Formats: sequence, structure tokens, C-alpha cells
Amino acid sequence: MVSIPEIQIPLSVLGSTANSNSIPLLGFGTASWPFGESEEIVKGSILTAIKLGYRHFDTASVYQSEQCLGEAISRALELGLIESRSELFVTSKLWCSDVHPHRVLPALQDTLQKLGLEYLDLYLIHFPVSVKPAAGYVVPFNQSDLLPMDFKSVWEAMEECHKLGLTKNIGVSNFSVKKLQQLLLTAKIPPAVNQVEMSPLWQQKKLRKFCEEKGIHVTAYSPLGAKGTLWGTNQVMECEILKEIAKAKGKTLAQVCLRWVYEQGVSVLVKSFNEERMRENLNIFGWKLSSEESQKIDQIPQRKGYPGLEFVSDGGPFKSVEELWDEEI
Repeated sequence: MVSIPEIQIPLSVLGSTANSNSIPLLGFGTASWPFGESEEIVKGSILTAIKLGYRHFDTASVYQSEQCLGEAISRALELGLIESRSELFVTSKLWCSDVHPHRVLPALQDTLQKLGLEYLDLYLIHFPVSVKPAAGYVVPFNQSDLLPMDFKSVWEAMEECHKLGLTKNIGVSNFSVKKLQQLLLTAKIPPAVNQVEMSPLWQQKKLRKFCEEKGIHVTAYSPLGAKGTLWGTNQVMECEILKEIAKAKGKTLAQVCLRWVYEQGVSVLVKSFNEERMRENLNIFGWKLSSEESQKIDQIPQRKGYPGLEFVSDGGPFKSVEELWDEEI
């Protein structure tokens, strides 16, 4: 007998290609730092997440969590937590060492093998930059390995993966307006998604407006600041305005952040391996922020949490963080 999840998560339709599908607006992240640690914890947490009602799972070759996710999906099917793989929305990402035209298809095939799946729902280019293939999946990498990305040829290889039916949707991550414009100049299939850092402290208004105009769905990562990771800070969880709103509303600060992101019309990824917090993070759908509360959040001073300094080098394609993100952060 198939178990009924505790909460049904709203969906949003992606893209306009023949085999597009819908993305759950709250997803579960599988990146634990350092990458590749605590495999049993990751696997157990994914199973718990499926029981609770999460249906969108986000992984990446560099996270070293693809195999854990695949094993958890297989176990969930055995246990009857889901009836078929089609109930899930699985996203993975092409790492920089594979951001070369001839490496895209083999990288996706490797991802599918690790996951034990025939197709992905979404395959993203992780960053708009390449590193030498020999650098592999080690993070941080040597900055002397940084190379400019061949936007046209790499995207053509992504389009080929889509045509072969190995992924239902293709997209990007960490792309600025300027980099999306460059990609769109030659793309036959526009990116369905741009997954970017977004929180009340980094609201991405300009980027969201551009993506909306172009029909590109935005997915937010690090909505709570990703404290304790290479790419995170504690500035979101220590924001006084958010603390005040949470207290007045009788909600957790995390719930206020997630609800705010959801109300911006984007999907949001959240990562916690603690079951109580996993439940809390799901409880963002039966209530709203008032216009006054939204206005207060709107006025929070903006500061990016993840500068991406490892991608900045005098000898690389980006000489400054402003060049990487195409804005001040």
C-alpha cells in the first residue's frame, strides 16, 4: 500500500517543450559539507523527506550525493512510499570540470548511472565557468585550472541531452542577466530554470524580472543562508527584522524566509537532515505574510551570502566578483 504524504506541495509548470513537466515549489537539497560525508545520514534523510511529502530532490555530481539519492529512491519504491519514479522531480548539475562540449553527455550518463534512473527531470550547468577536466570534482580547486566557458557549444551539448530524452528539462545555475543574455543569443531551447542564491537578504529583483520576461523559472538555493557550508553565512538567521516578524507571527525564522521566497513566485530548495526541521520547513503553505511584513522584508539591506571567490583569479575568465556576478554584491 502506498503511503499518503503529510503535505501536498504546490507545482509550477516548466518550459514549453513537448515533454516539459511541473516542478514542486518546495524542494529538498542533498548537499552536505564537506561533500561526500555522512552517506547513511543523507540516505535516511531523503527517505524521511519522501515520507513527509517532499517530491523535488536536488543533487549534483560535485555533491557526491547522487548515489545516496538513487539508493533512497529505490528503497522508497520497495517500501511503497511512492508508486513510481515519475512521482518525483529529480534535478542534478553538470560540474565545471565537465563544462566542455564533449564531456556533457558522458557526465549526464554517469549521473544517471549513479542515480539508477533512466532520465532526469532537470539538468543544470552548475556555474558559468569551466575548469580543466583533470581537476575532477575536488572543491576548492586550483585557480590555475579556471577556463572560460564555451557558452554556445556547451549549451548545444545540453540541448542534445534533452533531445535524447535523458533529461526532460535543461537549465542553468548561478547565471547573471548578462550571462543569460549571452546564452540566449544562440540557444535553440531556452533554459527552463536558473537556480540561484536567493533569500530576504539577497532578493535578486533584477534577475527575477529578467527571468520572468524570458519565461525562465527561478529556483532559490540557500534561502536560510546555508550556515556551516563553504557557500553559506549566518546573516539570514541573525537578521533582526526576520526575528521580529517570526516572533509576532508565531512562526520560526526559517518558515518566514521560506514563505517569503515562495510568495515571490519561485521554487525554493531547503536542506535539513533534522526531521523536526524538515516538518517545519514544509509548513509554509497554509498562511501568508501581511503586506506590512512583506514591505519590511523588502527594505532589508541587500548583501550576497556567497561571493564565489574560488572562481575569481587574475589568470582566469573572471578577474573580480563583480565580473563573475555582473553586479556589486
